[in-house]
Amino acid sequence: MPGMLLGDVFPNFEAETTAGRVKLYEYLGDSWGILFTHPRDYTPVCTTELGRIARLDGEFRKRSVKLIGLSLDSLEDHCGWSKDILAYNCEESECCKLPFPIIADSKRELAVALGMLDPDEKDKDGLPLTARCVFVIGPDKRLKLSLLYPATTGRNFDEILRVVDSLQLTAMRRVATPADWKPGDCVMVPPNMPEEEAAALFPAGVFTKDLPSGKKYLRYTPDPQDQGECVDTEGSQTEPKPCTSLKTSFRL
Repeated sequence: MPGMLLGDVFPNFEAETTAGRVKLYEYLGDSWGILFTHPRDYTPVCTTELGRIARLDGEFRKRSVKLIGLSLDSLEDHCGWSKDILAYNCEESECCKLPFPIIADSKRELAVALGMLDPDEKDKDGLPLTARCVFVIGPDKRLKLSLLYPATTGRNFDEILRVVDSLQLTAMRRVATPADWKPGDCVMVPPNMPEEEAAALFPAGVFTKDLPSGKKYLRYTPDPQDQGECVDTEGSQTEPKPCTSLKTSFRL
């Protein structure tokens, strides 16, 4: 089954959606984009997922991220089901719409081309349904991240927001984000960056963790977006700890 690899140029497809006919590149413009799929309308897990995405729409907008959904259901089903999603969110279903379009891929053309089908989940005719996919597309229209969940596991869209924060930061700054990183936490200096260059790029300081191997590859610096110092909760400067236990704040 064909699919997308990280760094591939995302295809500029055209599709029927709940907001009319959409050309992907025109819809995204210069923004980041997230294409997410779900197995079927009028199903419980999908309803909770799209409800959560709708509630987080403002957070995605703050990050200049445009959302677009997809499943194999019809436009009529998408529109009818949208009222259930809004009711699940305790909103007036008669006068509100979901803040993102949903593609009706009834012929499975996009699902096949992008490798989004789940062979274990089939419709009444025995044909595979779409899996729970997430594609993050950069402003350069290249695939930055892909996630694939089975039908039985709902996605964590707070984690997807965190991933977007990391992708956007590392696209602009020469840093990496460690496990469980959140905006404001210390980031990591790439191991191939010379110490002199790191000192010039990160005036807030670079802290190296001593390791039994003696290798100096575990290097931290405060989040460059904050341009602060790593300080402990009592205000004194401290060497960052591994991010699973790092308890630091930042000050200018």
